[in-house]
Amino acid sequence: MVLYTVPLWVFFKYKVSIRIVVDTNVVIGALIGKEYSANRKLLELCFSREFQPLINYTLFTEYEDIINRPSILGLCKRSNEEINILFDGFLSTCELVKIYYLWRPNLVDEDDNYLIELAIAGNAKILVTHNIKDFSRSQLKFPQLQIKQPKEII
Repeated sequence: MVLYTVPLWVFFKYKVSIRIVVDTNVVIGALIGKEYSANRKLLELCFSREFQPLINYTLFTEYEDIINRPSILGLCKRSNEEINILFDGFLSTCELVKIYYLWRPNLVDEDDNYLIELAIAGNAKILVTHNIKDFSRSQLKFPQLQIKQPKEII
């Protein structure tokens, strides 16, 4: 009988990232905020695969819509090309999740329901937002999903 020995580094080569959903206000905060903000640090952690951001088509179109608004572009210290490079880089770290079942948690802002649905469909541990208050008032609770601000998880 032949026993195969596997080097120990094989088991540590691929670490498991924490699955998260990043609200639009965090991405915009990273673009227009200070160089060393929690928003920016969160995106850096996504780039280094500490976190696995989840996305669906609805969130993608919201990101794209808000990033291209003249009011947001006017606040950003970066050129359009730099913004597109940063956004494309962030998108390259995201995992596309299809939602097959709508939970309808009945948030105060109905337009944010899809973020909860995305988090549940993608088995996310954390939804990262600056809008904690609205998400905490959901009629339908998901105890396995934490709602946190970027400064709480970096």
